[in-house]
Amino acid sequence: MTSHKQKSGFIRTAAAALATVLFLSGVLVACSPSNTPADNTERVLRIATTQGYGAEDEWFRQQFTELFEFANPNITIEIIPAVDYSKQRFSTEPMKPEEQPDVMEELKKLLEGDNPPDLVMVDYQQLPQLINENLLAPLDPHITKDKFDTSKIVPTVLDGIKDVATDGKLYALAPLFSSSAIFFNKGIFDEAGVGYPEDGMTWQQVFDLARQVSNGEGANRKYGFSFTTYKGGDSFWESQVYTQPLELRYFDETGEKMTVDSDRWENVWKTLADLRKQDIIPGPPKQEEQPQNYRPGPFEYDNFLSGNVAMAISSYYYINELINAQKAAETNSEIKPVQWDVVTLPEHPDAPGIGGYIYMQGLMGINAKAQNPEDAWNFIKFINGDDWARLKSRSQGTLVSNMDHLQPKEGMDYNISAFYKLKPAPLTDDSEIYRKYNNIYMVQEIGRQKFQEVLDNKKEVRQALKEWQTEGDAMLKQMRENPDAMQPGFETKIEH
Repeated sequence: MTSHKQKSGFIRTAAAALATVLFLSGVLVACSPSNTPADNTERVLRIATTQGYGAEDEWFRQQFTELFEFANPNITIEIIPAVDYSKQRFSTEPMKPEEQPDVMEELKKLLEGDNPPDLVMVDYQQLPQLINENLLAPLDPHITKDKFDTSKIVPTVLDGIKDVATDGKLYALAPLFSSSAIFFNKGIFDEAGVGYPEDGMTWQQVFDLARQVSNGEGANRKYGFSFTTYKGGDSFWESQVYTQPLELRYFDETGEKMTVDSDRWENVWKTLADLRKQDIIPGPPKQEEQPQNYRPGPFEYDNFLSGNVAMAISSYYYINELINAQKAAETNSEIKPVQWDVVTLPEHPDAPGIGGYIYMQGLMGINAKAQNPEDAWNFIKFINGDDWARLKSRSQGTLVSNMDHLQPKEGMDYNISAFYKLKPAPLTDDSEIYRKYNNIYMVQEIGRQKFQEVLDNKKEVRQALKEWQTEGDAMLKQMRENPDAMQPGFETKIEH
């Protein structure tokens, strides 16, 4: 005899199955013959990728292709990695840096080969090279023909893609993205009697606001601002979000000469060093400031959730952390939930409307030599369309690019537009330099050490920058003349 509980389970299972069928039926209708080639012949759609996904990559298929294949049973998706990283993974011989395959060169061979792929999925910083070398076909004719509404795409994605092309055309679309914003603690502002931050503030306005809400001493210090939510970070690395819109570089585009001995870098370092010295932004935790019998809390390594900072920069994914903390507080009286909201990243007067870097997931364009361009466009149109966005809008870590389906998580009320109002920071593609000199990070490490000496009042800002310029130039020269000398374990002396 079937129990009431079993019957309920059957009903729930049947309901779930029916919901799935109804949804997929809707998808099939959306991808009816009016949107696809008229015939139902068996076809293959080939997608090349620079991101390491293999032919049978389960995550890639679940994320991007399975729904399309279900709606188009006559089309088979073939995934082609530009570089087969499994060969390196299982190799018994370590590969030297100069033997590492150049991903973009391998991709270009695929795109121009005898059996070229139809689509290509790349990282955002790789897109300009493909466009400049005429390896992608513009999407504009397809968009016009099908009246595809690009006004639904969030500005930070659409403008970010358009801006990398010099002809004003659109060469790719990305259905998902992630970006950063300023999270702020309402309670700290309320206690200080200071108004909340707003969208469109300048960096200087944010720093001035941070000064107004900073208070307390030692372990009880409330900091006004942090470049990250992580406690114990490094201001040198974290502050890159501040310098990105200004297009400041450590070294030139060829990796031959340092560019840090300048007035602009001096102004940046003075600004950041003053904020640290005045305890407006936190440095690494000081062990001596901890009271006796100190018991770490659940947010020991989180400056924002622990209530130690009024404003902090983090990505959209951080909202999950805030939601989980709120749920934990409902059953644990020792946890004090943070009342929060978000605003856009600050802007520089020299770079109005520009935020930080963004991560575009599923950024795809059509190969200029595609064998199957119509199916390629239909695939791009599908994963950037309403049905796909409606399903993926429940994603835990990313945002859909389709504004019609952008909404706060779990019925919450926060300023979600803060994540997509600004244009992304300009691209800096130094991948060739880093591939050629895989230890060029050592040049950056010199800068980190010099900046710490400024914080410790051992050097003036311009003196530290001049030393970084000189020592960095010497290291770059040595890398060019003898790359092997800069490998790990090789002792070298930089001559001044």
